[in-house]
Amino acid sequence: MPLLLLLCLLCAMAPEVLAQPTIAERLGYPADAKLLIIHADDLAVAHAQNQASFKALDAGYASSASVMVPCPWLGEVADYAAAHPNHDLGLHLTLTSEWKHYKWGPVAPASAVKGLVGPHGYFYDNCADVAANANPDEVETELRAQIERAKAMGIEPTHLDSHMGCLFFSSPEIFDVYLRLGREYGLPTLVGADMLEALPQASREKVTDNEIIVNQILGAGPADFRSGFPAYYEQLLRSLRPGLNELIVHLAFDDAEMQGVTFEHPDWGATWRQADFDFVSSESCRKAIEEAGIYLVSWREVGKLLKGRE
Repeated sequence: MPLLLLLCLLCAMAPEVLAQPTIAERLGYPADAKLLIIHADDLAVAHAQNQASFKALDAGYASSASVMVPCPWLGEVADYAAAHPNHDLGLHLTLTSEWKHYKWGPVAPASAVKGLVGPHGYFYDNCADVAANANPDEVETELRAQIERAKAMGIEPTHLDSHMGCLFFSSPEIFDVYLRLGREYGLPTLVGADMLEALPQASREKVTDNEIIVNQILGAGPADFRSGFPAYYEQLLRSLRPGLNELIVHLAFDDAEMQGVTFEHPDWGATWRQADFDFVSSESCRKAIEEAGIYLVSWREVGKLLKGRE
């Protein structure tokens, strides 16, 4: 009889024993906490992009950022990283060069990644051309070169993500390269729960229990920009669901440099990026975060969970 009672007790306890703590709990927050990474994309594209992003990071308007290693203003980011050893800078792994006249190419020798460059030696301007021309070996060669270049310049990345999402949807083999490099370098890779549903089965099968899954990846689109960012972002923050969330913003000053970079590209252009900066630095943003009970977190914090699984 005592043995039978013990077995009954163990069965009753099984759901609680087997239940895994949430990411919020593992980071020291309540289980149902709303965690948010406000993430500044595209550092190194331009001086105006860097300066706005640095200001946001220093003031706590953004909790994380990521760097495009092939871009011309990488040196300024390296100087910032050296002066801020606790920086939260990931790598915005880059296979495209989307602006009309402002271009960049691979970090690896072009001869080693021929499928990644167009006729003028620059990256293609869209993910469809990447998918049509690149092979996984070339992608791995280039992404590894970007990671090593950043580290050689003193930027110790806190995570990896993908410029324009090209690594997510180009092919299952390319998505596998992305995951594999994150595991090799001990870095979390941005993978969203909603993203997984859109991926082909072959890609979903590559994601293991060791990945850190972001519950929601959030950002604005052209229609949101046209209707006005303050109302859009305030509603987004006030309706944020519990779990780990990332809000992707693009911060820059709307000056002559940024206007030149984004020439004839109004979506995600200079005006857009200034509007993003204006919102995240606003009192209304801070008020919405406070009233919604949101905790701002960083990829550096989240990355510690990955190391805890090793």
